[in-house]
Amino acid sequence: MIAETLNIKIQKTTHSRLAETDFSDLHFGKTFADHMFQMDYEDEQWKNAKIIPYEKLQMSPSLAVIHYGQSIFEGMKAYKNEKGEIFLFRPLENFERFNRSAKRMCMPEVSEEIFMESIRQLVLLDKEWIPTAAGCSLYIRPVMFASDEFLGVRPSDTYKFMVITSPSAAYYSQPIKVLVESKFARAFEGGTGYVKASGNYGRSLYPSKIAHEKGYQQLIWTDAFEHKYIEESGTMNVIFQVGDKLITPPVSNTILPGVTRDSVLTLARDMGVTVEERKISITELVEAHRKGQLLDAFGTGTAATIAPIELIGFEGEDYMLPPVSERKLSTKIHAQLEAIRFGKAADAHGWAMKIN
Repeated sequence: MIAETLNIKIQKTTHSRLAETDFSDLHFGKTFADHMFQMDYEDEQWKNAKIIPYEKLQMSPSLAVIHYGQSIFEGMKAYKNEKGEIFLFRPLENFERFNRSAKRMCMPEVSEEIFMESIRQLVLLDKEWIPTAAGCSLYIRPVMFASDEFLGVRPSDTYKFMVITSPSAAYYSQPIKVLVESKFARAFEGGTGYVKASGNYGRSLYPSKIAHEKGYQQLIWTDAFEHKYIEESGTMNVIFQVGDKLITPPVSNTILPGVTRDSVLTLARDMGVTVEERKISITELVEAHRKGQLLDAFGTGTAATIAPIELIGFEGEDYMLPPVSERKLSTKIHAQLEAIRFGKAADAHGWAMKIN
């Protein structure tokens, strides 16, 4: 339990939208809970912590974030089980990554107390918004952006830290088709690929649009220089099962260190599975498929959890993977991960944080 010490002023909504929400027809990131958290950075300190009704922002046309892109975010989830217990999953990992992103983008860091207590109080205030249907959860989006009203290329002096929440169903409802990207790059050495900077996602939209037009739901990004080595899949880390091993690219300054990725690899090792974090080329993957050794491929991320990949498109050919029903290892890991998140299984690593 996080101590309730941060002085957050709370203004409750006078009109909850809860009764108007169809929880049997949720989509990812389209519905938002009643309240939001806000805090301002001014005079080199965080101040004005408050929870208010969810509302639109009023912004100046000269706002620094619009022109120079100083913006970062995180993605987390809250889960509620049949007992009414509410859990966050490894939230301190998100806190640490948020501050790594802030440092890289020349933005102020937030304290653990601010990050954790803002989320805890907001989630508990809107706890009735946490869906309990299978595959559903309350998605939590902390975000920080530059708020100076000034046109000039320099770090902003003021910032806004916010948290909003969204009851959501699974990000992907079916196995996905991915296309290997061999022209455009998501990240490069010395860039911002290892942090959750908003611009990372903006630059991915055009090549993703091209892939969609070809019938694929996502991309497999490759390295920026040779387009030879696999990096990520869309907005997710990517893991392959080759024979009895799990193989995934190592985290680096071009690959986001995913919390779900680390959790999956840890559980696999706990199960005695050989895990290799190393460079893997597209040609190695194609060869493994040719030999019948590519048994599974899936993306991992907070939104998607484990997203099975149905096929991989490369140089005009589609490489089909085995049906999901035959993928015993990733299915077992996914089930174990979900059980821990809902407080239904032994949590040897202390990942599930109960907040009520």
